[in-house]
Amino acid sequence: MLLEMARAKRVARKHEVKAALTVHGLSKAGTSLDLTIFAEGEKIGELVIGRGSLNWTGGRRQSSKRISWSEFARHMDELAYGK
Repeated sequence: MLLEMARAKRVARKHEVKAALTVHGLSKAGTSLDLTIFAEGEKIGELVIGRGSLNWTGGRRQSSKRISWSEFARHMDELAYGK
C-alpha cells in the first residue's frame, strides 16, 4: 500500500543533463566538462566548464559567452546574496 502511494506521488523530471568529460591532464588546456541541459526534452543550453573559465551557449544560439571564474563568482554572489 505505501509503495503504491509513493509511486503515485512521483513527479516526472523536468530537467535532464548529459555530461561528457575530456581529460588531457587536469592542468592542460583543452580539459573540460561539457554539460548539455534539457528541459522537458528540449535542449536549453550547453555549459562547458574548463580550467580557466566556463562557456554558455543557449539552446538555439550559435555563439557562446565566455565567463571567467572570478566573474562567475561575482554573478553567483549577487544572485545568492544580493548586492
